[in-house]
Amino acid sequence: MSLLLKPYASFDSGPATSRFYLADCVKVFQQLPPQSVDVIVTSPPYNLGVSYHQYRDTLSAADYLEWTNRWVAEAARVLRPDGSLFLNVGAKPSDPWTALDVGQTVRSHLRLQNIIHWIKSIAIDRDSTGHAAGLTRDLAIGHYKPINSMRFLNDCHEFVFHFTPGGGTELDRLALGVPYQDHSNIGRWRRAAEGVRCRGNTWFIPYETIQRRERDRPHPATFPSRLPEQCLRLHGLSRISVAMDPFTGLGSTAVACVRLGINFIGADIDETYLREAIERTKAERKVGQRLPQRGAARMGKSEIRATSSRRKRAAAES
Repeated sequence: MSLLLKPYASFDSGPATSRFYLADCVKVFQQLPPQSVDVIVTSPPYNLGVSYHQYRDTLSAADYLEWTNRWVAEAARVLRPDGSLFLNVGAKPSDPWTALDVGQTVRSHLRLQNIIHWIKSIAIDRDSTGHAAGLTRDLAIGHYKPINSMRFLNDCHEFVFHFTPGGGTELDRLALGVPYQDHSNIGRWRRAAEGVRCRGNTWFIPYETIQRRERDRPHPATFPSRLPEQCLRLHGLSRISVAMDPFTGLGSTAVACVRLGINFIGADIDETYLREAIERTKAERKVGQRLPQRGAARMGKSEIRATSSRRKRAAAES
């Protein structure tokens, strides 16, 4: 019988607890009860030769997919029946199948319910937006890594695969609602009564501008905290007791969970990254703005009581 892992760090942030493990995520998964996690938001290594401190990102394709199969099997075991796995995977132009191969590997354990396109940079022509947008010139916004090639385009997007146990997980589609440009739609469509529509599956989320990479973004492959925050909101805050990121990195998902008042479990094999994630999460805890109240405002009293009950149950189970 394996020994129970002890958290590298654990602390409370309002009503929620954040726990971080310096360990292989498979070992962390194995000590969690079945169906004990509501949402997993993560971005594993892409096997594209990224230079990490500890992890070797140059496995053979077969070994990489076998490793993917192993950790996803454990993730599927701990997900609740109405849970969600939001899996961010990128590729490179010379190896475009990587993300799709990962998706096919997960397919044997979970159902692909949605494909979200994370747009990191986009060019918008003024003439294509119409007069109502008020643009005075063409726009090119966001951040990307230029590609010096006569064969490939600059890579300005990544996939976020939304997997669920059965393919029928209900979402809070209007939690990320976009105001209608044509307000006459509100009168024509019953579901438009709130004045917003579903954002859809294209999310423009740029990286935050940094001054020095080694200081401001010491991890070579991380996503902005707004990405996991939108995933959590889409799943539905009233139904989340525990969220997890098995590849914590610099802690973007942990930061989002503190911001939203959600219990978090994270794991990473690199102590340098984990310490940075803990510091970022603690810093977010001190920030004056607190979004859980906004989320609670969307819930009825019965939903708030149910959420509180689920969080207490999750804390007891873990």
